[in-house]
Amino acid sequence: MEVLHIEGTEDTPEVLLDSGNNTFSISGRSFPENAIEFYEPIFAWLQKYAEEVENDMEFEFCMEYFNTSSSKQIAKIFLLLEKINENVFVQVIWKYKKEDSDMMASGMRFSKLLNLEFELREVE
Repeated sequence: MEVLHIEGTEDTPEVLLDSGNNTFSISGRSFPENAIEFYEPIFAWLQKYAEEVENDMEFEFCMEYFNTSSSKQIAKIFLLLEKINENVFVQVIWKYKKEDSDMMASGMRFSKLLNLEFELREVE
């Protein structure tokens, strides 16, 4: 599959979906003007990947901030990861800075809603 790489900006996260190197990550800040439009290529990529997935995957989220509309899109990503998890093992790594209790709490909330292996990981 082709790599999906979206450079991060001040209001959109960096996205790297690379099945060849088994690298899956979203990081940065997410408050795009149109969250549905921004996240659509990610959904399309994951839906296609779900049809041909063969290897276990570890998906990293390292968010500094996201708004409500982005939160809904991130939840949709988790639903797609649950679908992929029906065929291969999927682990979510939710990274947060030590001082960022809001991002840690967001990760905890997501982890309780999902049927996925979910690890909260504090980073410097």
